[in-house]
Amino acid sequence: MLPRENRLKRKKDFRWVLKKGKGFKEGFLFLKIIKNGLKNSRFGFIISKKVSNKATIRNKIKRQLRGLIQLKLKTIKTGFDGALMVLPGAKKKNFQEFRNSLDKILIRSGILKTIR
Repeated sequence: MLPRENRLKRKKDFRWVLKKGKGFKEGFLFLKIIKNGLKNSRFGFIISKKVSNKATIRNKIKRQLRGLIQLKLKTIKTGFDGALMVLPGAKKKNFQEFRNSLDKILIRSGILKTIR
């Protein structure tokens, strides 16, 4: 489970990220990020009914993405807020495709720490 301090929860925070953040698209994922001035990075997830009408499918996708972000937290720079939106067509994708797309989008956004 994603730690509480790394979750984007408030509607005000989501609006701020969506309005002012810089966007990156990779396949069926869309990431908006912005600096938050905090000591940790926070992430929120947006999955609309356009992806699937079934809440169980939307929740499964959200759990998978939370797990992937949790694994990547040590390699993500601190001080960013991110809203990860899932686009229609994602319900047909498997876990490996989610991992590959997330890796690519995080690299393109520049929020991964450089490995020495």
